[in-house]
Amino acid sequence: MKVNASTLFEKAYGNFCIPAINISNPEQVTALFSAAKKHQAPFIVQTSPAAREYISAKMILSYVETASRIYTDVVYAVHLDHGNESHVHDAIASGQYTSVMIDASHDSLEQNIARTKKVVQQAHSKNISVEAELGILSGVEDDLEVDEKNALFTDPNDVVTFVKETNCDSLAVAVGTSHGAYKFSGGQGLRFDLLSEIQSNLPNFPIVLHGASQIDPEEIKRINSAGGNILNSAKGITDDEIKKAIGLGVCKLNIATDLRLLWTRVFREYFRDHSGEWDHLIPGKKYMDELEKLIHKKFRLLNCLNKNHLFK
Repeated sequence: MKVNASTLFEKAYGNFCIPAINISNPEQVTALFSAAKKHQAPFIVQTSPAAREYISAKMILSYVETASRIYTDVVYAVHLDHGNESHVHDAIASGQYTSVMIDASHDSLEQNIARTKKVVQQAHSKNISVEAELGILSGVEDDLEVDEKNALFTDPNDVVTFVKETNCDSLAVAVGTSHGAYKFSGGQGLRFDLLSEIQSNLPNFPIVLHGASQIDPEEIKRINSAGGNILNSAKGITDDEIKKAIGLGVCKLNIATDLRLLWTRVFREYFRDHSGEWDHLIPGKKYMDELEKLIHKKFRLLNCLNKNHLFK
């Protein structure tokens, strides 16, 4: 059952969190829907502009639509991640998305409000929810790259005005996470003081954390043992941080890097150990099996196991 993202957040707020999984290939779609059906966990499947260019938007959305028919009895939303006005317009026109993100976070507050407001008006006319972003995350994700020196935390004093003026449905905030594998290489963690103040200013309003992969150190070790060269400073968000963030209004957690690290490890190890092989289907099947287990762990951590009945 495909639903509006806001429907998911209404039930989740303060109790559990919805994992938002960035997908770019059919293996990821298959593992995600299979895990969700087995564990009756609601989720958001999301596509970035880069993923929509890697495989055409129609193709990648057809994977999702087909998976929903094969793995029935799942509850999910389809979300456009980090879109501009062109991406948003295309997503809305497709009729496939139930949620879109307009990322005007690099603009001034006034420009961000103006751009977001226009998107909200367009999306709401089609019963599509809108995620906006206030504050800038550092790091790298797909074709996005922001230097640490240009990263800006969300100002809790701006959030009420922003939400009131734009009428957005959820808000991605910059409170210490970053995109990519090197989230906390300087030793810092989430700014719970900022997150707490944001919740105080926006009670019962859905907050989104981008850059929320956990970066399993064992995966880094195994990738490097199989010929990789990922720095040991790669670090992600911890279990305790995620659990605390849920209690402070975080309803949506974006996950992408963890899926990519798993893919890298599985394929590197396979072709290291089977140097005469060239068939990608064998490691591809292993990737799907292991990714399903990883997604199950995410469902359990976010406390969204066996929650589908809440939406029926």
